[in-house]
Amino acid sequence: MPYQLAPEMIAASTLYILLSFSIITWTLILFKTWQFAANSLANKHFNQVFWDAPNLAEAEALPDSTFKGSQAKMARQGFKWLNESREQLGKNLKYSGVPSELLEHALLEQLQKEQRSLENGLTLLASIGSTAPFVGLFGTVLGIMHAMHQITESGSTSLDVVAGPIGDALVATAIGIAVAVPAVLAYNFFLRRAKHQRAEMENFLVSFSHVVFNNPDKGNL
Repeated sequence: MPYQLAPEMIAASTLYILLSFSIITWTLILFKTWQFAANSLANKHFNQVFWDAPNLAEAEALPDSTFKGSQAKMARQGFKWLNESREQLGKNLKYSGVPSELLEHALLEQLQKEQRSLENGLTLLASIGSTAPFVGLFGTVLGIMHAMHQITESGSTSLDVVAGPIGDALVATAIGIAVAVPAVLAYNFFLRRAKHQRAEMENFLVSFSHVVFNNPDKGNL
């Protein structure tokens, strides 16, 4: 009896694992869809307001509600670095060097932080997409082993006896594939979106640095 129950329990456990994978996948899909859409809208609004400002002083004084999104956070980091560099100039090795390169480094650090936020969860999607079929296959193999054991005990090899248990065992593989496909598609889609938004942040980094070091309001660096 224990030998008969163990494969059934393990096969059932694989289905629960696949169900968990599916819940995690769709939760991540919904969250990442919201995250990318919200960040894109925030960046669009910020760019309209930021680049319409008459000078950097006015841009820095924009309300906090404007500074949302990855590019806005980079701008905040840039203004923070500019203000700290004036206060600590000649007092701290952190601000010793070519100002343009130091500012670019500070902005790049913020860019990498924003990129990690955008890519957070994508590794889990990739892992689910690659492992779900194998989990399903594992459940199928155990199900077939159990079915064969039952067929052997029954002493009958007719199609009616064999087809049912083996067909039930193959369901696990089908479910594994069904779980993996959305995870893989979502991973590829969000990875492309992350690369696109990184490119936009890199463009903002260059534009921000150019404005800072070609603007008399931010001189004396």
